[in-house]
Amino acid sequence: MNKGKFVFAQLTSLITRYEFDKCVLRYQGDYKVQDFTCWNQFLCMIFGQLTHRESARDIITCLKAHQNKVFHLGIKQIVDHTTLTRANENRSWKIYADFGTYLSGKDNLKFRRVSSYPVNKTAGLRCDQRIKLTGYKTSKLYPETLRRVKYYDAEHQRIIVFLTNNFEVNALTIAMLYKSRWQIELFFKWIKQHLRIKTFWGTSPNAVKTQIWIAVCTYLLIAYAKKQLKSGLTLYEITQILSVSAFDKTPINELLTNFSKNAEIKDIYNQLNLFEL
Repeated sequence: MNKGKFVFAQLTSLITRYEFDKCVLRYQGDYKVQDFTCWNQFLCMIFGQLTHRESARDIITCLKAHQNKVFHLGIKQIVDHTTLTRANENRSWKIYADFGTYLSGKDNLKFRRVSSYPVNKTAGLRCDQRIKLTGYKTSKLYPETLRRVKYYDAEHQRIIVFLTNNFEVNALTIAMLYKSRWQIELFFKWIKQHLRIKTFWGTSPNAVKTQIWIAVCTYLLIAYAKKQLKSGLTLYEITQILSVSAFDKTPINELLTNFSKNAEIKDIYNQLNLFEL
C-alpha cells in the first residue's frame, strides 16, 4: 500500500488496471464515451458501496463535498447523479461481472403413492408420482394429492426430490424449474449475508446487475487486501474501518494494526453494513 495516498486510493491500487481495461474493450464499454469512462463509473460505485451510500445522488453529493480530494482518489471527473444513473442503466454490466469473476421432499416424508407416470431416466428423472401425505399433521395440513418428482443431479451427484401441486407441465420441466429456483435462493442468500445491499441505485435489470457485480468486486477487493496484509481482523471489521477512513492517508496496514478490536468497531458507523461475516 503506497504511503501518502488516501485509503480509498490505496485499496483500489490493488486492482490490475490492464485486466480491467481488457474487460471494457471486450464489451465495448467505452464506445463513443467522451468523459465518464467505465473506470470512473467503477470507482464511483465502489466508493458508494464502501461508504454505505444509499443512492446515486448520495454518492455524487458526497464526492462533491470532497471535491478537492476526489482527483487523489483516482476519480478523474465528478458527474451529476443523472449521468451516473444512466451509466448504470445503459452500460454493459458484463464488464464488472467478467472482472469480478425449491421445495425439497425430506427423506422421512410419510406418503402413499396413488399412481406413477413413465419417466425418461436418461434425462436424470427417477420417478414422477401422484401421492397423498400420510403423516399425522401433514395429512391434515394438506389433504389433497401432490406430485412427487425424483431427479438425479449428475453435476453434484445427488438425488433431489421435488414436491408440487402442478400436474400440468412435464416432470423434467418441474425438476429444472426447482433446480433453478434453488440456485436463485442460494445466490440471494449469499448477497444478504455478504454484500448487505440496502437499496438498489437503479430500477432497470441492467442497473441492478451492475450494482450487484460491483458489490461483489468490492467484497473481493477487501478480501484480497486482508490476505495481502495478513490481517487478523474479520472482513466485517476491516470494512467498518475502511468505510470511515476513505479520506485518511494512513497506510492501511497501520490503520488496521492500530485500530483496537472492541465494541467501538460495531458503533463506528450507524448504517447498515456492506458485509456481515
